[in-house]
Amino acid sequence: MTAESAGTIALPDGERIAALGQGTWYLGEDPARREQEIAALRLGVDLGMTVVDTAEMYGDGAAEELVGEALRGRREEVFLVSKVLPHHADRKGTVAACEDSLRRLRTERLDLYLLHWRGRWPLEETLAGFTDLMEAGKIRHWGVSNLDVADLVELSALPGGDAVAVDQVLYNLSRRGIEWDLLPWCREAGVTVMSYSPIEQGRLLKAEALGAVARSLGATPAQVALAWVLQQGVAAIPRSGSPDHVRENRGALDLHLPTEALDALDKAFLPPRGPTPLEIL
Repeated sequence: MTAESAGTIALPDGERIAALGQGTWYLGEDPARREQEIAALRLGVDLGMTVVDTAEMYGDGAAEELVGEALRGRREEVFLVSKVLPHHADRKGTVAACEDSLRRLRTERLDLYLLHWRGRWPLEETLAGFTDLMEAGKIRHWGVSNLDVADLVELSALPGGDAVAVDQVLYNLSRRGIEWDLLPWCREAGVTVMSYSPIEQGRLLKAEALGAVARSLGATPAQVALAWVLQQGVAAIPRSGSPDHVRENRGALDLHLPTEALDALDKAFLPPRGPTPLEIL
């Protein structure tokens, strides 16, 4: 299976990226697992899961270093994402943090650079840093993570702020609050939504209702949970340090949830009935 045959999702400028990618939170922190984690990331790229998401925060740069090693010789095959910590996110700090990430990742550019969450620096400062990086050719797109509607409205009102490409947020069957306002706002504004922890760091897999739907479809609970996110028009970046789990995750792209399955999941995991504060892990 190649990247071309895997499901894709569009960025605001029309560029299409893999809808199902790979996260790296907690990867690179255990030397005993390093080779397996590298093999998992490489296999994911082989299977078309070519969005690879990381952050300077993950293992204080260890995840970025792992990704850099895993992608050696394959950089042009992936859409590479990293994030700047809020306390680095003034204009100069954003540029410096990105340059540090590039060094750890062994690359000259990022495809997408995100503000990890909002901190003390004004959004104008971070946006200025993103603009400098774009002009220098060090990033191709920029976006945010863990920002709610009010933050995005504020950001979009700034000069150049409407170029935000992605909002990466916590979204899964058990965390559906964004369906009330954030997800509709992003759809209207053309901002791509990307889900982190799409299986709630594995906790969702114990849910009996999810297991029942999976059994009825001849799939695994993880595949159903991921397929559900993808059918909402949201990209997903599940983390896996195991090749077997990567293969399992990839199966979600071949799974279509019929109406009866969606109804059963709605009954077990209720959609929001009103505004919900943005949840963060």
